[in-house]
Amino acid sequence: MNLKKLKNAEKTFMKLYPGGFNHPDMAAIARKHKVDEMTRLTQESFAKKNFRDHRTIIKNMIKIISRSSMVSLFEKPKFKRFADSLFIKDRELLVSGLKKQLYGKEQEGFEILLDILKRGKLAKWSLITICPNYFRPQFEVFVKPTTAKGVIEFFELKSLQYKPTPAWDFYEEYRAIINEMKTKVDPSLSPSNAAFCGFLMMSLESR
Repeated sequence: MNLKKLKNAEKTFMKLYPGGFNHPDMAAIARKHKVDEMTRLTQESFAKKNFRDHRTIIKNMIKIISRSSMVSLFEKPKFKRFADSLFIKDRELLVSGLKKQLYGKEQEGFEILLDILKRGKLAKWSLITICPNYFRPQFEVFVKPTTAKGVIEFFELKSLQYKPTPAWDFYEEYRAIINEMKTKVDPSLSPSNAAFCGFLMMSLESR
């Protein structure tokens, strides 16, 4: 990580937006993306007790993905059609993967979801990281390809090599680095990891 570039990005951002994400312009963006609402909805939708019924979880996955401002408009209907078309065994497997991803065996859950999404040609970073991103906003990361590639290059994250097909090893390392990077700057830049990555993205655009 190039700490000098990160600190320079922090300085520039704080000059433009004093108070970081508490600045009115940044608060307005958060409201537009309905960050708090989506977090509450996701945590309620994927409460452990709900996993008794795979139909409820599938319905909630479709709802979260459909309402997210971070998922492509093209991917939303494709995911809905794919999820609705799955046979019961595969629907149960999809739900099992999400439960493991959120409640314990993360790698196993990630790879189950990846395998199922590949069948529908939907193995996209956005679809595999959006639910954890809202569920644990201070720890998980939403992987947006353009942002991830830009952050890796600009901040010289030499241990990472981005690939379009999701992979657990990349996700785990990228998440660890993002969580480390945010400890190096003012806390107002990371009310959530999505916000912190937004700060990094805006820094790339202004370089």
